[in-house]
Amino acid sequence: MKKVSFAEFGGPEVLELVDAEEPHAGPGQVRIAVRAAGVNPVDWRIREGQVLGAHPIELPSGVGLDAAGVVDEVGEGVEGVEVGDQVFGEGSSTYAEYAVLWAWARMPDGLPFEEAAGYPSVVETALRVLREVGVQRGQTLLVSGAAGGVGSAVLQIARDRGIRVIGTAGAANQDYLRSLGATATTYGDGWGERVRQLAPHIDAALDLAGSGVIRELVDLTGDPGKVVSIADLGAPALGVRFSGAAGSMPDALTAAVDLITRDKLHIPVAKSYPLADAATAHTDSRSGHTRGRRVITI
Repeated sequence: MKKVSFAEFGGPEVLELVDAEEPHAGPGQVRIAVRAAGVNPVDWRIREGQVLGAHPIELPSGVGLDAAGVVDEVGEGVEGVEVGDQVFGEGSSTYAEYAVLWAWARMPDGLPFEEAAGYPSVVETALRVLREVGVQRGQTLLVSGAAGGVGSAVLQIARDRGIRVIGTAGAANQDYLRSLGATATTYGDGWGERVRQLAPHIDAALDLAGSGVIRELVDLTGDPGKVVSIADLGAPALGVRFSGAAGSMPDALTAAVDLITRDKLHIPVAKSYPLADAATAHTDSRSGHTRGRRVITI
């Protein structure tokens, strides 16, 4: 089969499309013929060699955690899924024609593979940081970098929970944030004061973009314990929690299916790339300015 791999840490140029042996489903796993794979910041962070304890790897390594496709092998002990089922979930080396998943759920009826592949890690991360930051119904949450995949999920899940959200994003994404139920404002000079004019009291804040805003978020909330970052490795030096360890993926997939089925969650695919263009996908992902998700299609 064809898969994307890298033999050394570095920039997107280390990614190669190679011939590889097909993986097979072990106990408690399923194998899928991949139709689409989600492109996540953690993918290029791992490729760059950033220290991410939740995702230790050995070189050479495949790329990708999220995928959607058609089950074609069912491992020992697996129940409730059959060959031919359409599923989405998390596994390893998902930028490939075949991948093994260790967590999955059946795709809701009518959900395209490209969209489905964008949900697993994004919804898990959104649920995790909302739990960690402790924001409750009726409170106000500030989300820095709100237009990307995780931000899109956070805004919609928070709205479903009765939480008011103020989101920052570029000028081109203001209407998009409003469409997801957020009060929108732009980042850049004076953004903190713009937030204060929208809400004099911020109960909690999330840094989803790693754009050097931790001090301002602490100032706006009044407490570093009310701020969580998924993107700034320097956050702990300022007393802010860096959330890099994954939580329960099966629970997140169950929640994703529920939200999608109730029409409470929709994250658009901003751009899709063929398997051979994985390096371009990583370059675009790292540049930010995403509205929704980027995916690899097979």
